[in-house]
Amino acid sequence: MKTEYITDELARAAQILASGGLVAVPTETVYGLAASGLDAAAVERIYEVKGRPAVKPLSLLVPGKEALALYGKDVPRGAYVLAEAFWPGPLTIVVEADPKIPEIVRAGGATVGLRCPKSDKTLEILKICGLPLACPSANPSGAASPKTAGEAAAYFDGEIDAIVDGGPCILGTESTIVDLSAAPYRILRQGVLPAEEIRRTLADSLTVIGVTGGTGAGKTTALGSLRDMGALVIDADGVYHDLCETCAPMLAEIEARFPGTAEGGVLQRKKLGATVFSDPAALADLDRITQKYVIAAIDEALAEHAAAGGRYAAVDAINLIGTALEDRLDAIVGVTAPEEARVARLVAREDVSEQYARLRIRAQKPDSYFAAHCDHILRNDGSREDFRRACDELFKTILEG
Repeated sequence: MKTEYITDELARAAQILASGGLVAVPTETVYGLAASGLDAAAVERIYEVKGRPAVKPLSLLVPGKEALALYGKDVPRGAYVLAEAFWPGPLTIVVEADPKIPEIVRAGGATVGLRCPKSDKTLEILKICGLPLACPSANPSGAASPKTAGEAAAYFDGEIDAIVDGGPCILGTESTIVDLSAAPYRILRQGVLPAEEIRRTLADSLTVIGVTGGTGAGKTTALGSLRDMGALVIDADGVYHDLCETCAPMLAEIEARFPGTAEGGVLQRKKLGATVFSDPAALADLDRITQKYVIAAIDEALAEHAAAGGRYAAVDAINLIGTALEDRLDAIVGVTAPEEARVARLVAREDVSEQYARLRIRAQKPDSYFAAHCDHILRNDGSREDFRRACDELFKTILEG
C-alpha cells in the first residue's frame, strides 16, 4: 500500500475516510489514527494496524458540542458545560452511547468517549466528511505517541492510506478523559487538562437558586421544598460561622485588619462586633475579607455536588442581594410574609417576647425591597400547605425551565 501525504487537500483526506480508509491526523495532543467511527470494518483495521487489544474501546473525534446529542444518549447537562468550556481542546467526555455507534468502537460496552480536537485541519476534515472519527493515537500499542507527521509515518508508512501533516503537536500529551455516563463522575485518565479545573467547571452545570427573605417569613419551608427535589441546600450564614472556627487564613486576615479580634486563631466575636458595627468602613472591610472565603467554600460545595451527579442547589442567605454570591445564581427567590405571622413564628420558635420579635423584624429589609430585587416572590400569607404547594410549583418551573 502506498501512503499518501496530505498538507492542504483536506477534502481528499475526508474522501479516504468516508470510503473506509485509515488516515493519520493531527490534534493538539498527539497524532491520531482515524477511521469512520460508524464503519465497523474500518474501525477493525485500526485495531489490526495498531495491534490494539479488542477489549479497549475507542474515542471519537467530533466537530463540536452538537455531536453530544448525535452520538450520546441521555447526555447530562454537565457534558455540555464541559464541552462549552474546553472544546476544541484536550478533553474526552465519556457518555452513554447512542445505538448507532458500532459495538467494536465501544468494545462491547455501553459508553463512548467524544472529543473535539483543537486542530484546524482535523476540524475541517470532520466538517467535510460529516462523520465522527474513531481515533486512537497513531502508534503501535505500547509505543510512544507520535507528535509529528514524520513520527506517525515512521510507524505506519505503507500500512495506512494517508497522513495529514499539520505540523508538530502543541501539547504532546494525551487528553484528559472524564466519565459522565454515571454518577459520581470520574477522571478515567489524567491528561493535560487538570482534574480540578474540570471539577470546578462542572459546578456551572448546576441550576442554583438563591433564597432570601426576613426572619420568620418561611424560608425553611421553601428550602425544604428544594431539598425534596434533590437540591443541595447551602446555608451561607452557617458556612461563615464554620469558617470562623476552622479557617486559619480568614482568621489571620481578620486579625491583621482588626488587631486583637482573632488572637491565636480564635475569633473574639463581641470585640470584633464592637469594632465594626459602629464603623461602616470597617464593616465593609470585614465583609470584603469574609466574603471571598465564604464564596470559595460555597464553590467547593457546589463542585462536590456536581461531581456526584447533582443537578440543583440552593443558597440560603438573608444578605444575598448585591453581593458577589449573585454571580453564582440562576434565580433569586424572595420569601415574604405579613408581619403578624412572622412575629408569631419568631415568638414560638425562639421563645422571645413579641416586642423583641417585632423590633428585630422591623430592623430588616421590608417586603418592598425583595419585590424590587428578586426574580420571583413567594408570599407566605396562607396555610402552610398552600405555601408549600406554591414553593413546589415555582421551584419546579425554575429547575426544569
